[in-house]
Amino acid sequence: MSSQPSEFRLLVTGGGTGGHTYPALTTLRALQARLAASGTAVSVLWAGTADGLEARVTASEGIRFLPVATGKLRRSGNPLGMLSASNMKDMARVPIGVAQARSIVSDFKPDVILSTGGYVAVPVGIAAGLVRRPLVVHEQTVRLGLANRLLAKRATRVAVSSPSTIELLPEGVRERAVVTGNPVRAEVLTGEPLKAVDSLGLDSFDPDLPVLYVTGGAQGSVQINELVTGALPWLLERANVIHQCGPNNLKEMFENTAGLPSALAARYRVLGFVGAELPDVLALADVVVSRSGAGTIAELTALGKPSVLVPLPSSAGNEQAHNARRLQDLGAAIALEGDLTFSDLRGALAGLLGDAGRRDRMADAARSNGRPDAAERLVDVLLEVAGAGS
Repeated sequence: MSSQPSEFRLLVTGGGTGGHTYPALTTLRALQARLAASGTAVSVLWAGTADGLEARVTASEGIRFLPVATGKLRRSGNPLGMLSASNMKDMARVPIGVAQARSIVSDFKPDVILSTGGYVAVPVGIAAGLVRRPLVVHEQTVRLGLANRLLAKRATRVAVSSPSTIELLPEGVRERAVVTGNPVRAEVLTGEPLKAVDSLGLDSFDPDLPVLYVTGGAQGSVQINELVTGALPWLLERANVIHQCGPNNLKEMFENTAGLPSALAARYRVLGFVGAELPDVLALADVVVSRSGAGTIAELTALGKPSVLVPLPSSAGNEQAHNARRLQDLGAAIALEGDLTFSDLRGALAGLLGDAGRRDRMADAARSNGRPDAAERLVDVLLEVAGAGS
């Protein structure tokens, strides 16, 4: 039997948004933990865009980073609209990026390359083929993003988050596809409800009522905030509410809710941003109202949380709407789309807040479609492709 190598070399590419960046970071951490047990160090290099989220995340995490030139393809319903000056200018940068990426891959000599999507993944993925290094493409959403569609045919393996994605792949790619799920940060799975009560000062909450967590993402959502404001007195008769409204919306939410009766106000906690407390807040929540990005869906299903999903209308390829409808079809969520009023939110929550049995059934449906071990599954794929698996 050959001895375990003392170093495993991983090249990561992907980013631009948290949806591409954080699954890669979570997988990297899982790989490091796995190989540390056998005394193998992971040497990692992240190739991304200099002004993307991945550059900031790698700097804060102490991960070596090299920039790669790339171009952003601006989509249009009209094929001629794709031939815009901006698109032409950016596409001219791709060959430069491929040359840079080829040099990076040749110099680093990775055992495997992990691509999680975003425009920067394209030149690195092309370079993987040119230098003959194995490429694993991971897709977070139900339908492949543009970058991953371009790379899927070149990939050694295509890891997807949902079984329904496989039938959307070109026939020749399906045999190389594997369902791993979308990696969820390990800390999200370890929340403790009582810690949320302590850290957020929720002693005035009514223990006999369910807890509703409302979030519009890190920056908040004006749409969701308006829906909640209109429905708030009604909601607080039926639930305790933790509302993450976005830092820029906090003052307005305080003003909008200043007139609440004290008995109701005691059951409402509005926050600009939820950071380290998020795992504990999610553990405490009985129902979640949120957007339906791929990362959110992965967390809600891994935790088995019933949800009311309000898709972001401007999401690429209307992906959030597809995510929300899929969970609704599975009985794990209620999807709210279109021009919504607070009565729509009330209607969606009425049967959930007053019926613990229905919440339990939705929780079971969510949990049965969750993959809390997605990062470990993706690590299995990376090790297998690199020839380092058992």
